[in-house]
Amino acid sequence: MRPRPVPRGPPLFGASGGVYRKGMFRRAVAPPPTIRPAMRAEIIAIGDELVTGQRLDTNSRWLAAELGVLGVDVACHTTVADTLEAGVAAFQAAANQARIVVATGGLGPTADDLTRDVLATLAGVPLDLSTVALAAVEARFASRNAPMPESNRRQAMFPRGSRIVANPDGTAPGIDLDVHGAGGPCRIFALPGVPSEMRTMWQATVGPAILAMQPEAATVVQRRIKCFGAGESAIEAMVPGLIARGRDPLVGITAHEATITLRIAARGRNAVACEAKIAPTEAAIRAQLGPLVYGVEDEELEDATLAAVAGAGGTLATVEMATAGRVGALLAQAASRRGPEMDGGFAGGTVLPEDAGHDAVVLAARARREHGATWGLGVGAVRVGPDGRPVVDIVLESEAGASQVSHVLGGGPALAPVRAAKAALDLVRRTLLAGDSMAARPRAVRR
Repeated sequence: MRPRPVPRGPPLFGASGGVYRKGMFRRAVAPPPTIRPAMRAEIIAIGDELVTGQRLDTNSRWLAAELGVLGVDVACHTTVADTLEAGVAAFQAAANQARIVVATGGLGPTADDLTRDVLATLAGVPLDLSTVALAAVEARFASRNAPMPESNRRQAMFPRGSRIVANPDGTAPGIDLDVHGAGGPCRIFALPGVPSEMRTMWQATVGPAILAMQPEAATVVQRRIKCFGAGESAIEAMVPGLIARGRDPLVGITAHEATITLRIAARGRNAVACEAKIAPTEAAIRAQLGPLVYGVEDEELEDATLAAVAGAGGTLATVEMATAGRVGALLAQAASRRGPEMDGGFAGGTVLPEDAGHDAVVLAARARREHGATWGLGVGAVRVGPDGRPVVDIVLESEAGASQVSHVLGGGPALAPVRAAKAALDLVRRTLLAGDSMAARPRAVRR
């Protein structure tokens, strides 16, 4: 079997949004002669740390969403230990049932990284050293001014007849292998378990390759609508009928650190046809959710907050206790993304220990005074609320007055400060977008 060239270039579609066009990849990946109308996929996550519960498998969830956008039905998720026998059994079962298998993990240089051995055993072929892959691994170490350990040569070993999936961000290239299962041909993509590397490889190579396997030419466009201020189930209830299987365009919902993302995905003849499908669904979401929507695609809550500050013609400063500087750090990152040429923004921040003994009103006034800002944002210390739950008071203050929320901490010790920081950002965003920018008639808000 002659190796087919691997498509290269920037990501064309994926978690960051964009377009796939099948015709762009016909030279890179030739469709097999016979394809079932509805392709079925299975996902395999490999690693003892996943089987034992030491680490959460986030890759499979992400891959399932990406496959769904491509119109591929995901039938099964499997988690398997780092053993040859378990790996072969899992891949054989998946290949017997699915047209596509996407696996993550087991491509490192150590003795327990067995995915390449598993696939060679499954296909009944030996492992061959790829000089192209070896050169890429060596170049990665050279870029770090470090010698390549001999064990990393394993990462350049591929089942005979397989294709390389380039990894621009790490030392573990992926594997693209055709096998035959009980149900017919099956194409296996094995990717590293590192999420950032896996996602880059999916966007640049694997996603386009799977799209090229579709029986009809198609364009897929997606739009991500980002929200804050209500939970996942509450937001789903506010858009009844939109999140349903078989809908065109498809709408999915995910939650991450209290940010809710609604993803709209449409298939059509071209990008214009897809956008025509997306537009009324996006309009319906915005109409139903109102100010809960803060942005689209890669826009973060801090970006929307800083845009509201600049749009209101002023600057914002912070003094934090419970959030330990997270609000200021997020605003500084957003200011950096906006660039120095943009007017208005973040004036600076101060972090105080939680035993400093000041309430949020005092902190907000101090923030405005010390940094010469239009608005001061104060995040107080954790206190016990009326119902016994931990609460953080957040105050936004200007010359005209103050707005306040009492945020109930939730989500565990690691997540709670992040949610509190986002609640503080959202107080600023909503208050300044309310219409009068607190310049005339501030409103007190508690939730």
